[in-house]
Amino acid sequence: MPAKELSRPCMDCKEAETVFTVRKRQLCSDCYKHFIAFKVHRRMEIYRPGKTQEVRPKILLPLSLGVSSSVLLSMVEAQIQHQLAKPYGKVFFDLHVLVIDPSSINPSNASIDDNYKVLLETFQSPAYTRLSIHDIFDYVPDMKEIIHEYAGSQFADDSSLSNEDRLSAFRASISTATSAADLDYVLLTRLVAAVAQKHGCKSVFWGDSDSRLAARALAGVSKGRGASMTWQVSDGMSPWGVRFEFPLRDLYKTELLQYASVCPELSDIVIPDAPLSDNVLTKNLSIDELMIRYVQNQGAKYPGIMSNVARTANKLESSCIEGGASCALCGGPRGNVKGNTGVTATTQSGDSEGSQFCYGCMRSRPDLKC
Repeated sequence: MPAKELSRPCMDCKEAETVFTVRKRQLCSDCYKHFIAFKVHRRMEIYRPGKTQEVRPKILLPLSLGVSSSVLLSMVEAQIQHQLAKPYGKVFFDLHVLVIDPSSINPSNASIDDNYKVLLETFQSPAYTRLSIHDIFDYVPDMKEIIHEYAGSQFADDSSLSNEDRLSAFRASISTATSAADLDYVLLTRLVAAVAQKHGCKSVFWGDSDSRLAARALAGVSKGRGASMTWQVSDGMSPWGVRFEFPLRDLYKTELLQYASVCPELSDIVIPDAPLSDNVLTKNLSIDELMIRYVQNQGAKYPGIMSNVARTANKLESSCIEGGASCALCGGPRGNVKGNTGVTATTQSGDSEGSQFCYGCMRSRPDLKC
């Protein structure tokens, strides 16, 4: 009996109907998954075991249970299982997954208890750690003093409160949406880096797509954090002695959404992104949210241009001089290549003070003028 004729055969296998068109290639579901996963696995080749490598490195993967980080976990887990299935196969690295409860960052986020339970049942090989954002006080003991100094005299810190209430009170004192979002990202990054250090991880695999990195690069420059872009959007060493890697940097957010749609094991794990409302006043949005909206809208029309933003940022080299002063909060350089030790700020009361914080962090302080 002759085989059924295909109306739109896959360009790779020629044996199945086309499901997705990606970068002018018509592919079936299996070939599409292989095409997308290859771009990620290619960036992990640097962890292939070498002749001189005696100890297998440990990798930390922060998981928000969003589409991007969940797809990254699925790809990494599939690669590990593929390596184990080979005769005398060697696993490139040991994987440790860190889940920071989204509801601890934004109370409006739903509970992840059910999603987390399915996650543990679906991907059983990695080690897991689940934390809340206020656990940063346990992993970074100096953070209480840093926050107290950062908040300034306008904020009354109550040391008798629990870590959760203490951090909530501090975050509530931040007046603008941009400063609040900026601070949350800094705290999240510091917590992830501290967990990586504690567990002896060599690198952190961030689940940021090309679209997210482009938005972060544009927002970072707008907020005065251009000097720290070398580890916020680029593959390389962070200020805390742990490498930051972005394996999804060659993929658009739409491509990750399509990948997740053909992975049934992710359906009960992924927490869908909240739809962007068109009825929100621009003044109520943070710079980060504005840039995300801009990249999503323009990326649909001109994906190559948005991709060039992240690729250009990835070519940046650190401007920090060796031994230079770093920001106590975000780890960014306080001075510049000419040797300036920091920025001078003026409080609302008119007092001038030299700070232990970088220019980007100083701009977020409500009682200072940079």
